[in-house]
Amino acid sequence: MSVSRPDVVTTLTLADSEIAAALISLRDCLRWATSEFHAHGLHYGHGTDSPWDEAVALTLGALHLPWDIDPAVLEARLLPMERERIVALVRARIETRQPLPYLLGEAFFAGFPFNVDERVLIPRSPIAELIEHGFAAWFADEPPARVLDMCCGSGCIGIATALHLPTAEVDLADISTAALDVAKANISRHDVGARVRAVHSDVFNGVAGQRYDLIVSNPPYVDARDLATMPVEFQHEPSLALGAGEDGLDVVRRILREARGHLSDHGVLIVEVGNSDRHLEAAFPEVPFLWLEFERGGHGVFALTAQELDAHAASFA
Repeated sequence: MSVSRPDVVTTLTLADSEIAAALISLRDCLRWATSEFHAHGLHYGHGTDSPWDEAVALTLGALHLPWDIDPAVLEARLLPMERERIVALVRARIETRQPLPYLLGEAFFAGFPFNVDERVLIPRSPIAELIEHGFAAWFADEPPARVLDMCCGSGCIGIATALHLPTAEVDLADISTAALDVAKANISRHDVGARVRAVHSDVFNGVAGQRYDLIVSNPPYVDARDLATMPVEFQHEPSLALGAGEDGLDVVRRILREARGHLSDHGVLIVEVGNSDRHLEAAFPEVPFLWLEFERGGHGVFALTAQELDAHAASFA
């Protein structure tokens, strides 16, 4: 199923029309876009971390080309409409400061494309590495039979898990009905409706009586200070998916308090808290959070087993 990409205004100024006419090859577009991004001091962090990487993502996305395209394509001549679309996207990225995945209508996560727009957070969690390895550190002998993606947003974590673990049944839970609409579109896009369902839920209240072998969550965790100083690009994302009180732990505390009632006895809870990891350790110094390390970078993701949640239930009460 192809993604329905948002329209980007292609009525260019005279100056931009002249630029589009002069950008003959894909290499020309990459060089120009990189220079423009560098000159305008954009902020990155939604799948890229430099002007060059952003230019690569924009041009390939605009032309519907895969990331592993043959480098020989760099010298290919582009059609006028293709050059105009690239110039329009570059201008939109600079002038609106919207993150590029919103402009393209798509983001990649754990090797798969997902529909995204301003109803959901843009996928970028390091949890993707755990998914790609099948959560083998905890399920080496047998994959989890039932998985819950709590605060699912676009559904990328749960759907990618279902795609990597073809026997798992997955629930996607979120308090935002708008986000669930995007998640449902991604369920359809990846044809996993037989094993994946979207559930409206304020933390666990929508999955009462359900138990899972694995609960994974990328909940709102940005503290008040970080939220107030976020670059403009991040301010396009839904505030409901970002901020969670003064220390960023309002939702995480509820997850810790209620998760054991929804885990099987051999189950595991994995939660991303990002920069609020310091707040979590200060709030629960006696809890043995296992902080995970990632080959491709990322931090602030912890794991706790059902037994550990039992042992420290009084701390979370």
